[in-house]
Amino acid sequence: MNLTVYSINGLTPVVDPTSFVHPSAVLIGDVIVGAGCYVGPSACLRGDFGRLEMRAGSNVQDSCVLHAYPGVGTIVEEDGHVGHGAILHGCIVKRNALIGMNAVVNDNAVIGESAVVAALAFVKAGMVVPSRTLVAGVPARIVRELTDGEIAWKVEGTQSYQELTRRSLATMRATSPLAAAEPDRKPIELPELLPLSERKARG
Repeated sequence: MNLTVYSINGLTPVVDPTSFVHPSAVLIGDVIVGAGCYVGPSACLRGDFGRLEMRAGSNVQDSCVLHAYPGVGTIVEEDGHVGHGAILHGCIVKRNALIGMNAVVNDNAVIGESAVVAALAFVKAGMVVPSRTLVAGVPARIVRELTDGEIAWKVEGTQSYQELTRRSLATMRATSPLAAAEPDRKPIELPELLPLSERKARG
């Protein structure tokens, strides 16, 4: 599949061959996608002011926006997990941290290792989120320390995207739709991955 990639000022995006970038994602300029990463449909990584870096095993999902400003980049460290529609601007997401859906992380913020930013949260410029901490709200505030079980759930979710990277590289192809579903159509068979709320309810 042909990627949507643009150079600017002599800088061309870099994508490790073990990573999957959806063709509808847009990569511009000083973008570095490391090994085993996933970039989802319609994500925009616009490295036309500052460097954008995804380190090994991280994912940036559908419709996310990553940008920065001169002299300050945006980094998603190893196993970082950036949920659908999130915006990262001139910030650092440390190893194994999770950014929830439609959250915004602003300039010079640092999301600590194995921390979680809740969906729809707004992390103000310069905020430092401690490791293994949940933040939520607008503006985001520290809620509490995360449990070992919650961090294990996060790790499982990220591993599912690392597997999605491999599945996408191996089996995703552009095609035309069928006119009707096959009579014996089977769902994709994958290991169970429960939402956190359901996992907690089961104990």
